[in-house]
Amino acid sequence: MQPSRDIARLVEIMAALRNPVGGCPWDLEQDFASIRHYTIEEAYEVADAIERKDFDDLREELGDLLLQPVYHAQMASERGLFDLGDVVEAITQKLIRRHPHVFGEDAARSAGGAKAKWDEVKADERAQKAAKRETVPSVLDDVANTLPALARAEKLTKRAAKVGFDWPDVDAVMAKVTEEIEEVRAAGTDAERHEEMGDLLFAIANLARHMGIDPEAALRDANVKFTRRFHYVEARAREDQVPIAEAGLERLDGYWNEIRAADKLKP
Repeated sequence: MQPSRDIARLVEIMAALRNPVGGCPWDLEQDFASIRHYTIEEAYEVADAIERKDFDDLREELGDLLLQPVYHAQMASERGLFDLGDVVEAITQKLIRRHPHVFGEDAARSAGGAKAKWDEVKADERAQKAAKRETVPSVLDDVANTLPALARAEKLTKRAAKVGFDWPDVDAVMAKVTEEIEEVRAAGTDAERHEEMGDLLFAIANLARHMGIDPEAALRDANVKFTRRFHYVEARAREDQVPIAEAGLERLDGYWNEIRAADKLKP
């Protein structure tokens, strides 16, 4: 078996790994549930490479992510459910259907017109899926439960806003955030604090949407900044030959303020 630029070789390799005769014991033990977290993890690693602008890493991580649909399709094929060809056909059908302004006769060539057509087609798709499930369609259908909670909150509020269920402006959402902070402060039990903290985080996700900010990306960036600054704090404690756990908050806060001040001087 030799490497190739042809995706068909990847399908062959995956089939060989899952072959009960001579295949890989670990791969043979896997099922949809056992590898689903790998699928999510690989998507995050792609995002991480993009954020770091490491394009060598991005090439590799995209390969790892590409393996995931091939893996799932192989297991589905073994059960007679579908194969990779069915997956490719489904997404090509969807892209053609959602872009009638490109592949059809519609003339929605502006970005706004194209987005409106996309939303219209997606709404129709949600209605068709609801009909198959024999349920009432909702504008919140297909907002995946498995999304990170902050990202899902932003997407839920975005969907609701499309039908007019939204705050009128940023100031109104700011007021809601302030209200939720006070409700967290007033909560008297663990259960109440849990609920009110959830409401506060939801309101903050909504505020980010109103400001045109991706809350998940903003929090990831904040995590990166905190990690970099805390590494500085650790390094300064080592320079002063003070065990960090014994340094005390005043000293640690001083180190922290040093790196904060340095960051503000950067262009």
